[in-house]
Amino acid sequence: MKLTGRDAAAYLKKPDPTHAGLLIFGADAMRVSDKRQAVIAALTGPNAEEEMRLTRIAAADLRKDPAMLNDALKAQGFFPGPRVAFVEGATDGLSKVFDAALADWQPGDAQIVAAAGQLTAKSALRKVFEGHRAAVAIGIYDDPPSRADIEEALAKAGLTDVPRDVMEAVTALSQSLQPGDFRQTLEKLGLYKRGDSAPVTVDELKANAPQSAEVDVDDIINVVATGDAQAIGPTLQELYAQGVAPVTLCIGAMRHFRRLHQVASDPGGPGQGVGKLRPPVFGPRRDQMTRQAGQWGRDRLERALTALTDTDLQMRSASTAPTHALMERTLIRLAMMARR
Repeated sequence: MKLTGRDAAAYLKKPDPTHAGLLIFGADAMRVSDKRQAVIAALTGPNAEEEMRLTRIAAADLRKDPAMLNDALKAQGFFPGPRVAFVEGATDGLSKVFDAALADWQPGDAQIVAAAGQLTAKSALRKVFEGHRAAVAIGIYDDPPSRADIEEALAKAGLTDVPRDVMEAVTALSQSLQPGDFRQTLEKLGLYKRGDSAPVTVDELKANAPQSAEVDVDDIINVVATGDAQAIGPTLQELYAQGVAPVTLCIGAMRHFRRLHQVASDPGGPGQGVGKLRPPVFGPRRDQMTRQAGQWGRDRLERALTALTDTDLQMRSASTAPTHALMERTLIRLAMMARR
């Protein structure tokens, strides 16, 4: 059985204890790990590890001894309660092993939970789980957390009094952090607010969020888009010291200005245009893009895109001109354009 969307989200929160197996797969190992941990906890409850009701099997060990999985399914422990046989790093090469284990599975056996990386639609492992009447396959993708996911994470951290501006900032933060880092940030904020009945503030959220000492590509793009030409040189030096290539900067700038052009070109104005962006933007970044699109206007954004395209083509050509200097000159021109 294959589950997607809301059905998948609901199943991961409350897995069916009568099913034989569950396959969780996706390109982001951290997201897959978060989901499989939650599923195993929901299936086995607390103390499963201590009570030896959770058997961990590495994919490499299973390849050497395929009988390990079936042995784990049939083994009876000393403690009562549901049991799980968890296989980490499952691949298509183990599809026959899982197929045999699912075919031999009986009520009362341990449930199979398998975690895998990215699998294609033609994956043999996916077909095994999707084709079994008592097994489920769920793909975990890099979609931003939904409003319900964020509210659930806040509740788990003990944060119930969250004003609207803070919720917008939390939503924006969830787009920029890895799932594990986002969860830890909320947990840290929950501990910080323990015993404090006052509502959470944006400053408190920022104080508990991860602080990055490094400059990233978005920093230089925002410097350019706001017309701060004097800050371009120092910011570029930091980026180049971190190993960022001029072509990477150009690609990032083109992407940003294309989105601004889309927002500025909307018949309903930048306020409506920013709401149509995909993937969507939230919180302070949404307000920032709306202001920049309104400041630049469609015509100037088109000239900016032309300048960036010309620079990109020149850097990729056989020209001997120094790419760092070409990129800096273009960024300065754009910053000066923003101030007119």
